Amino acid sequence: KLQRLLLRSKANLLLSIRKVTQQNNGKRTPGVDGYTASKPSERIKLYKQLVKCNVFRHRPKPAKRTFIPKKNGKMRPLGIPTIRDRVYQNVVKNALEPQWEVKFE
Repeated sequence: KLQRLLLRSKANLLLSIRKVTQQNNGKRTPGVDGYTASKPSERIKLYKQLVKCNVFRHRPKPAKRTFIPKKNGKMRPLGIPTIRDRVYQNVVKNALEPQWEVKFE
């Protein structure tokens, strides 16, 4: 019941938006849609869009494929999801983490 509550929680959604758009190192990296929410007005707009939607009906977009160089000169593939997908990933992580943290400990 706690997981369902956290998946529908507006507070969890706000915390996830803050983490993805303000605290993560890749906050300025757009996905395939080219959208980043760097301004407060953009974050409010994103929140209003995600409140109307539902995490259960969300269809993720394909990740943007980028190659970054390694120390040995080769290239490593990197998949960059959209901001919306990252927010939903964090919402689900926050819901699942309490149960699984106890099991693994």
